[in-house]
Amino acid sequence: MRGRVILLGFVAAAAVLGYLIWGAPILAVRPARASTEGGDVKAGRELYVRYCATCHGESGRGDGASAASFASKPADLTDGHLMNALPNEFLHNIIMHGGPAEGLSPGMPPMSAYLGADQVRQVIAYVRSTAAPPFRPEMAKPLVSYPRAPRQPILFNHVIHAGSFQIPCQYCHADARRSEYAGLPSVERCLGCHKIIGAQDNPEIAKIHEHAKRGQAIPWVRIYKLPEFTYFSHKPHVRIGLECQTCHGPIERMRVVGADTGPKLSDDLIRLLGFRPSPRPLSMGWCIECHREQNATRGSKAPLECVTCHH
Repeated sequence: MRGRVILLGFVAAAAVLGYLIWGAPILAVRPARASTEGGDVKAGRELYVRYCATCHGESGRGDGASAASFASKPADLTDGHLMNALPNEFLHNIIMHGGPAEGLSPGMPPMSAYLGADQVRQVIAYVRSTAAPPFRPEMAKPLVSYPRAPRQPILFNHVIHAGSFQIPCQYCHADARRSEYAGLPSVERCLGCHKIIGAQDNPEIAKIHEHAKRGQAIPWVRIYKLPEFTYFSHKPHVRIGLECQTCHGPIERMRVVGADTGPKLSDDLIRLLGFRPSPRPLSMGWCIECHREQNATRGSKAPLECVTCHH
Protein backbone atom coordinates (compact mmCIF):
# COMPACT_ATOMS: atom_id res chain seq x y z
CA MET A 1 0.00 0.00 0.00
CA ARG A 2 2.78 2.37 0.92
CA GLY A 3 4.55 1.65 -2.36
CA ARG A 4 1.36 2.45 -4.29
CA VAL A 5 1.01 5.81 -2.52
CA ILE A 6 4.63 6.67 -3.31
CA LEU A 7 4.12 5.69 -6.95
CA LEU A 8 0.98 7.82 -7.23
CA GLY A 9 2.81 10.76 -5.64
CA PHE A 10 5.64 10.40 -8.13
CA VAL A 11 3.20 10.28 -11.04
CA ALA A 12 1.41 13.40 -9.79
CA ALA A 13 4.67 15.31 -9.37
CA ALA A 14 5.83 14.26 -12.84
CA ALA A 15 2.54 15.39 -14.36
CA VAL A 16 2.77 18.83 -12.78
CA LEU A 17 6.43 19.19 -13.72
CA GLY A 18 5.71 18.14 -17.29
CA TYR A 19 2.98 20.74 -17.57
CA LEU A 20 5.24 23.50 -16.30
CA ILE A 21 8.16 22.58 -18.55
CA TRP A 22 6.52 21.57 -21.81
CA GLY A 23 4.61 24.42 -23.25
CA ALA A 24 2.30 25.93 -20.67
CA PRO A 25 1.55 29.49 -21.75
CA ILE A 26 3.27 32.12 -19.66
CA LEU A 27 1.60 35.34 -18.66
CA ALA A 28 4.37 37.90 -18.64
CA VAL A 29 5.26 39.23 -15.21
CA ARG A 30 4.81 42.95 -15.16
CA PRO A 31 8.19 44.57 -14.38
CA ALA A 32 6.39 47.16 -12.31
CA ARG A 33 2.84 48.41 -12.13
CA ALA A 34 2.41 51.70 -13.94
CA SER A 35 0.49 53.84 -11.50
CA THR A 36 -1.20 57.05 -12.56
CA GLU A 37 -1.12 58.48 -9.03
CA GLY A 38 0.28 61.96 -8.63
CA GLY A 39 3.74 61.14 -7.29
CA ASP A 40 4.71 58.75 -10.05
CA VAL A 41 3.21 60.96 -12.75
CA LYS A 42 5.09 64.02 -11.51
CA ALA A 43 8.40 62.17 -11.24
CA GLY A 44 7.75 60.55 -14.59
CA ARG A 45 7.21 63.90 -16.28
CA GLU A 46 10.55 65.18 -15.00
CA LEU A 47 12.30 62.11 -16.38
CA TYR A 48 10.36 62.36 -19.64
CA VAL A 49 11.41 65.97 -20.18
CA ARG A 50 15.03 65.09 -19.49
CA TYR A 51 15.34 61.94 -21.60
CA CYS A 52 12.39 61.70 -24.01
CA ALA A 53 11.15 65.16 -25.03
CA THR A 54 14.00 65.78 -27.46
CA CYS A 55 12.49 63.22 -29.82
CA HIS A 56 8.90 62.77 -28.67
CA GLY A 57 8.29 66.46 -27.94
CA GLU A 58 7.15 68.29 -24.83
CA SER A 59 3.57 67.21 -25.43
CA GLY A 60 4.49 63.64 -26.44
CA ARG A 61 3.15 63.92 -29.99
CA GLY A 62 6.38 62.90 -31.68
CA ASP A 63 7.30 66.45 -32.66
CA GLY A 64 10.49 66.99 -30.66
CA ALA A 65 13.46 69.03 -31.87
CA SER A 66 15.24 65.91 -33.18
CA ALA A 67 12.15 64.27 -34.70
CA ALA A 68 12.73 65.62 -38.19
CA SER A 69 16.07 63.82 -38.45
CA PHE A 70 14.49 60.35 -38.11
CA ALA A 71 13.33 58.29 -41.07
CA SER A 72 10.51 56.96 -38.88
CA LYS A 73 8.76 59.68 -36.92
CA PRO A 74 8.78 59.10 -33.14
CA ALA A 75 5.50 57.70 -31.85
CA ASP A 76 2.66 59.93 -30.74
CA LEU A 77 2.53 58.83 -27.11
CA THR A 78 -0.72 60.70 -26.48
CA ASP A 79 -2.72 58.66 -29.00
CA GLY A 80 -4.76 56.44 -26.70
CA HIS A 81 -6.18 54.51 -29.65
CA LEU A 82 -2.69 53.11 -30.29
CA MET A 83 -1.09 53.27 -26.84
CA ASN A 84 -3.77 52.11 -24.40
CA ALA A 85 -3.74 48.45 -25.43
CA LEU A 86 0.04 48.13 -25.16
CA PRO A 87 0.98 46.24 -21.96
CA ASN A 88 3.26 47.88 -19.42
CA GLU A 89 5.90 45.17 -19.92
CA PHE A 90 5.93 45.91 -23.66
CA LEU A 91 6.61 49.61 -23.04
CA HIS A 92 9.14 48.74 -20.32
CA ASN A 93 11.05 46.49 -22.72
CA ILE A 94 11.23 49.20 -25.39
CA ILE A 95 12.41 51.87 -22.96
CA MET A 96 15.05 49.64 -21.39
CA HIS A 97 16.28 47.77 -24.49
CA GLY A 98 15.31 49.95 -27.43
CA GLY A 99 12.94 49.61 -30.35
CA PRO A 100 14.57 46.50 -31.91
CA ALA A 101 13.65 44.49 -28.79
CA GLU A 102 10.07 44.56 -30.07
CA GLY A 103 10.78 44.65 -33.80
CA LEU A 104 10.67 48.45 -34.03
CA SER A 105 13.11 51.06 -35.31
CA PRO A 106 16.53 51.42 -33.65
CA GLY A 107 15.77 55.13 -33.67
CA MET A 108 14.45 54.40 -30.19
CA PRO A 109 17.68 53.68 -28.26
CA PRO A 110 17.98 51.57 -25.10
CA MET A 111 17.77 53.68 -21.96
CA SER A 112 18.93 51.06 -19.46
CA ALA A 113 22.18 52.99 -18.91
CA TYR A 114 20.21 56.02 -17.71
CA LEU A 115 17.01 54.70 -16.13
CA GLY A 116 16.28 52.04 -13.56
CA ALA A 117 13.16 49.89 -13.31
CA ASP A 118 11.40 52.28 -10.92
CA GLN A 119 12.18 55.26 -13.12
CA VAL A 120 10.84 53.45 -16.19
CA ARG A 121 7.67 52.73 -14.22
CA GLN A 122 7.34 56.45 -13.51
CA VAL A 123 7.86 57.37 -17.16
CA ILE A 124 5.16 54.89 -18.18
CA ALA A 125 2.84 56.33 -15.55
CA TYR A 126 3.33 59.82 -17.00
CA VAL A 127 2.84 58.65 -20.58
CA ARG A 128 -0.35 56.83 -19.55
CA SER A 129 -1.66 60.05 -18.00
CA THR A 130 -1.42 61.91 -21.32
CA ALA A 131 -3.47 59.44 -23.36
CA ALA A 132 -6.59 60.52 -25.20
CA PRO A 133 -8.94 58.75 -24.93
CA PRO A 134 -7.91 58.23 -21.29
CA PHE A 135 -6.07 55.07 -20.26
CA ARG A 136 -7.68 52.54 -17.92
CA PRO A 137 -5.60 49.68 -16.44
CA GLU A 138 -7.93 46.97 -17.76
CA MET A 139 -7.16 48.09 -21.33
CA ALA A 140 -3.58 46.74 -21.20
CA LYS A 141 -3.65 43.02 -20.55
CA PRO A 142 -0.42 41.11 -19.86
CA LEU A 143 1.62 39.58 -22.66
CA VAL A 144 1.33 35.87 -23.39
CA SER A 145 4.30 33.77 -24.43
CA TYR A 146 4.95 30.09 -25.06
CA PRO A 147 8.29 28.54 -24.05
CA ARG A 148 8.59 26.64 -27.33
CA ALA A 149 7.45 29.38 -29.69
CA PRO A 150 9.75 29.18 -32.73
CA ARG A 151 12.12 31.89 -33.83
CA GLN A 152 10.71 33.38 -37.03
CA PRO A 153 12.79 34.75 -39.92
CA ILE A 154 11.32 38.21 -39.27
CA LEU A 155 10.24 39.57 -35.89
CA PHE A 156 6.59 40.16 -36.74
CA ASN A 157 5.12 41.43 -33.49
CA HIS A 158 1.40 40.71 -33.18
CA VAL A 159 1.22 43.01 -30.14
CA ILE A 160 1.85 45.93 -32.50
CA HIS A 161 -0.15 44.83 -35.52
CA ALA A 162 -3.14 43.04 -33.95
CA GLY A 163 -3.05 44.70 -30.53
CA SER A 164 -2.11 48.35 -30.96
CA PHE A 165 -3.17 48.97 -34.58
CA GLN A 166 -5.98 46.39 -34.36
CA ILE A 167 -5.42 45.19 -37.92
CA PRO A 168 -8.07 42.49 -38.58
CA CYS A 169 -6.66 38.97 -38.72
CA GLN A 170 -8.11 38.42 -42.18
CA TYR A 171 -6.24 41.36 -43.65
CA CYS A 172 -3.11 39.21 -43.52
CA HIS A 173 -4.73 35.75 -43.37
CA ALA A 174 -7.16 36.45 -46.18
CA ASP A 175 -7.88 32.84 -47.14
CA ALA A 176 -9.51 31.92 -43.83
CA ARG A 177 -13.02 33.00 -44.84
CA ARG A 178 -13.03 31.12 -48.13
CA SER A 179 -10.87 28.00 -47.84
CA GLU A 180 -9.53 25.21 -45.65
CA TYR A 181 -6.41 27.10 -44.62
CA ALA A 182 -5.96 30.62 -43.26
CA GLY A 183 -3.04 31.43 -45.52
CA LEU A 184 -0.01 33.61 -44.95
CA PRO A 185 0.44 37.15 -46.26
CA SER A 186 2.46 37.48 -49.43
CA VAL A 187 5.50 39.72 -49.52
CA GLU A 188 3.42 42.11 -51.61
CA ARG A 189 0.78 42.29 -48.88
CA CYS A 190 3.44 43.19 -46.31
CA LEU A 191 4.83 45.84 -48.63
CA GLY A 192 1.38 47.36 -48.93
CA CYS A 193 2.23 49.08 -45.64
CA HIS A 194 5.97 48.64 -45.34
CA LYS A 195 6.95 49.95 -48.71
CA ILE A 196 7.08 53.21 -46.79
CA ILE A 197 6.60 52.48 -43.07
CA GLY A 198 9.94 51.50 -41.52
CA ALA A 199 11.54 50.94 -44.91
CA GLN A 200 14.52 53.22 -44.28
CA ASP A 201 15.56 52.45 -40.72
CA ASN A 202 14.08 49.16 -39.47
CA PRO A 203 16.25 46.04 -40.02
CA GLU A 204 13.21 43.75 -39.75
CA ILE A 205 11.41 45.66 -42.51
CA ALA A 206 14.61 45.56 -44.58
CA LYS A 207 14.36 41.76 -44.55
CA ILE A 208 10.94 42.00 -46.23
CA HIS A 209 12.42 44.20 -48.96
CA GLU A 210 15.25 41.72 -49.46
CA HIS A 211 12.77 38.89 -50.03
CA ALA A 212 10.86 41.10 -52.46
CA LYS A 213 14.02 41.86 -54.46
CA ARG A 214 14.82 38.15 -54.70
CA GLY A 215 11.23 37.29 -55.57
CA GLN A 216 11.09 34.84 -52.69
CA ALA A 217 8.36 34.16 -50.15
CA ILE A 218 9.18 34.68 -46.48
CA PRO A 219 9.93 31.21 -44.98
CA TRP A 220 7.69 31.48 -41.92
CA VAL A 221 7.96 28.62 -39.44
CA ARG A 222 4.67 26.73 -39.19
CA ILE A 223 2.94 26.73 -35.80
CA TYR A 224 -0.31 24.79 -36.24
CA LYS A 225 -0.61 21.46 -38.06
CA LEU A 226 -3.36 18.89 -37.63
CA PRO A 227 -2.71 15.20 -38.37
CA GLU A 228 -2.91 14.20 -42.03
CA PHE A 229 -5.94 11.96 -41.34
CA THR A 230 -7.97 14.94 -40.06
CA TYR A 231 -9.91 17.31 -42.30
CA PHE A 232 -10.44 20.86 -41.09
CA SER A 233 -11.65 23.95 -42.91
CA HIS A 234 -11.40 27.51 -41.63
CA LYS A 235 -14.25 28.64 -43.89
CA PRO A 236 -17.33 27.48 -41.88
CA HIS A 237 -15.78 28.50 -38.58
CA VAL A 238 -15.03 32.03 -39.75
CA ARG A 239 -18.39 32.44 -41.47
CA ILE A 240 -20.30 31.45 -38.35
CA GLY A 241 -18.53 34.27 -36.51
CA LEU A 242 -16.02 32.47 -34.29
CA GLU A 243 -13.21 34.72 -33.16
CA CYS A 244 -9.74 33.58 -34.21
CA GLN A 245 -8.72 33.70 -30.55
CA THR A 246 -11.18 30.88 -29.79
CA CYS A 247 -8.71 28.38 -31.26
CA HIS A 248 -5.45 30.30 -31.48
CA GLY A 249 -5.47 32.11 -28.14
CA PRO A 250 -4.91 35.84 -27.51
CA ILE A 251 -2.76 36.44 -30.59
CA GLU A 252 -2.90 40.20 -30.05
CA ARG A 253 -0.91 39.73 -26.83
CA MET A 254 1.88 37.56 -28.29
CA ARG A 255 5.23 38.95 -29.38
CA VAL A 256 5.95 35.67 -31.12
CA VAL A 257 3.08 33.29 -31.78
CA GLY A 258 3.30 29.88 -30.16
CA ALA A 259 0.94 27.07 -29.27
CA ASP A 260 0.53 24.30 -26.72
CA THR A 261 -1.51 21.63 -28.51
CA GLY A 262 -1.63 17.91 -29.14
CA PRO A 263 -1.03 14.90 -26.85
CA LYS A 264 0.88 15.48 -23.65
CA LEU A 265 2.68 13.09 -21.32
CA SER A 266 1.48 14.96 -18.22
CA ASP A 267 -2.14 14.33 -19.22
CA ASP A 268 -1.43 10.61 -19.56
CA LEU A 269 0.13 10.58 -16.10
CA ILE A 270 -2.87 12.40 -14.65
CA ARG A 271 -5.17 9.78 -16.18
CA LEU A 272 -3.14 7.08 -14.43
CA LEU A 273 -4.23 8.68 -11.17
CA GLY A 274 -7.87 8.24 -12.17
CA PHE A 275 -8.51 11.89 -13.04
CA ARG A 276 -9.90 13.22 -16.28
CA PRO A 277 -8.01 16.30 -17.49
CA SER A 278 -9.67 18.79 -19.79
CA PRO A 279 -9.14 18.07 -23.51
CA ARG A 280 -6.03 19.66 -24.95
CA PRO A 281 -6.51 22.63 -27.35
CA LEU A 282 -7.14 21.53 -30.94
CA SER A 283 -7.49 17.90 -29.89
CA MET A 284 -10.52 15.87 -30.99
CA GLY A 285 -12.17 16.03 -27.58
CA TRP A 286 -11.63 19.78 -27.40
CA CYS A 287 -13.24 20.31 -30.82
CA ILE A 288 -16.21 18.07 -29.98
CA GLU A 289 -16.83 19.92 -26.72
CA CYS A 290 -16.78 23.23 -28.61
CA HIS A 291 -19.25 21.91 -31.21
CA ARG A 292 -21.60 20.75 -28.45
CA GLU A 293 -21.34 24.09 -26.69
CA GLN A 294 -22.04 26.04 -29.90
CA ASN A 295 -25.05 23.84 -30.64
CA ALA A 296 -26.42 24.34 -27.14
CA THR A 297 -25.85 28.08 -26.87
CA ARG A 298 -26.22 29.29 -30.45
CA GLY A 299 -28.10 26.59 -32.27
CA SER A 300 -25.18 26.33 -34.69
CA LYS A 301 -25.84 22.78 -35.92
CA ALA A 302 -22.11 22.05 -35.73
CA PRO A 303 -21.60 18.44 -36.90
CA LEU A 304 -20.63 15.71 -34.45
CA GLU A 305 -20.31 12.79 -36.88
CA CYS A 306 -16.89 11.14 -37.23
CA VAL A 307 -17.04 11.39 -41.02
CA THR A 308 -17.05 15.20 -40.83
CA CYS A 309 -13.34 15.30 -40.01
CA HIS A 310 -12.25 11.73 -40.88
CA HIS A 311 -13.18 10.81 -44.43
